[in-house]
Amino acid sequence: MALSLKQIQAQKQKLAPRQVLQAKLLQLNTVNLEQEIIFELENNPVLEQVEVEEKPESEIDDEQIINDIDVSVEDMYSDESAYYISEQKSDMPIPNRSTFIENMISQLNDLGLDNLEKEIAEEILWNLNEKGYLNSELVLIADRYEMLEEEIEPILFKVQRLNPKGIASRNLQECLLIQVEDEKESLHYKIINKCFDDFMHKRFEKICKKLNCGKIDLHNALEYITQLNPRPGEGYSDKFQTIIPDIIVREDEDDWVITTNDNGLPELRISKLYQEQADDVNLDSKAKTFIKNKIDSANWFIEAINQRRLTMVNVMRSIIEFQPEWFSGDMDFLRPLKLQDIAEKINMDISTISRSTRGKFADTPYGVFELKHFLSDSIKLEDGRVLATFIIKRALEKIILKEDKNNPLNDDILVLELAKQNYNLARRTVAKYRDQMGFPVARLRKEV
Repeated sequence: MALSLKQIQAQKQKLAPRQVLQAKLLQLNTVNLEQEIIFELENNPVLEQVEVEEKPESEIDDEQIINDIDVSVEDMYSDESAYYISEQKSDMPIPNRSTFIENMISQLNDLGLDNLEKEIAEEILWNLNEKGYLNSELVLIADRYEMLEEEIEPILFKVQRLNPKGIASRNLQECLLIQVEDEKESLHYKIINKCFDDFMHKRFEKICKKLNCGKIDLHNALEYITQLNPRPGEGYSDKFQTIIPDIIVREDEDDWVITTNDNGLPELRISKLYQEQADDVNLDSKAKTFIKNKIDSANWFIEAINQRRLTMVNVMRSIIEFQPEWFSGDMDFLRPLKLQDIAEKINMDISTISRSTRGKFADTPYGVFELKHFLSDSIKLEDGRVLATFIIKRALEKIILKEDKNNPLNDDILVLELAKQNYNLARRTVAKYRDQMGFPVARLRKEV
């Protein structure tokens, strides 16, 4: 096993630093990318910002704006890529502290991980959703490193014990158990471990019977559980950071124009001075090696930015092709779509697609939407139809929101109401979707 890990680690090292850098920049949104560019400008002397000469507005035309953009793919950009730059982004404050994920990554230094283990741990952290839960199947992360799920579970175990405890949990029960794992003889631990479903549905009499405890002890244990943190990822984001779309989608006759919203970012180039020094035969060899390494790093950084643009445009175009009804104006309809579908269509790794969609927003003719909005699992109905779960959930949401709050609908009635719309589902399926949408059971939705 040790030999196998060494071989895998050697393979991963061959990917660095270019591909690692590309993956890092791809997962950043527009605001964080700007911070990363500024950081790189400050730390790499051969990288410099192209100074844009200001001209009167009358001298600037759309064609010139397009031609001034230094990219290899001509149809990726239009003058619309400057969206909100002058009006909003120029005045937007830039956080002067580490982001939540970056803070979590800094804690990894205290875990005694080797290089491969640390890279896997970072991959886990970058796959957290806004609540702090693991947003990707562990097996998918394992596949990227050509490892088994069981091999990276110990790394996940260590990540979950960082501060805040319970981060990267796969469900609520796991999150709460991690927070009380040192109190396995306590009643609150036993409730979470053995009676979690009863706890979630407030079947307190059953809990008392199963655990042979009194109501006072149960009350105290429940009070303790309510003090635990069910969403360890919340409350750590930069409050002043506003959402800025990463992609702009506009309809142009029978086609869609897709642009990345980063034209206001600093344009980068290699310093001519350092380039000349690197070619100077009289320069000291150590100095020349230093400059050459910095030039390579700068070129990789510029390349990674351009690759990020290309990938995000390709991903967005693929989403539009998969969801023609939605982009035609039917916002209540989405086809089943998974990250794997996009990955196969544009021939890219699923982890790359995950990075390009995570935390990214698209400005469409119908509003600003997170890219994950367009992703939906599928379900096969009893009549053989295959629909996106989004459609069922949207219909279910409308039913619950319109119900009589003094007499809310139980799951059996919800099944009948959905059947009236030709959505025939099992009761357990309806209950699962209701839970996923954050609606409690009927008795807990009742208003007096």
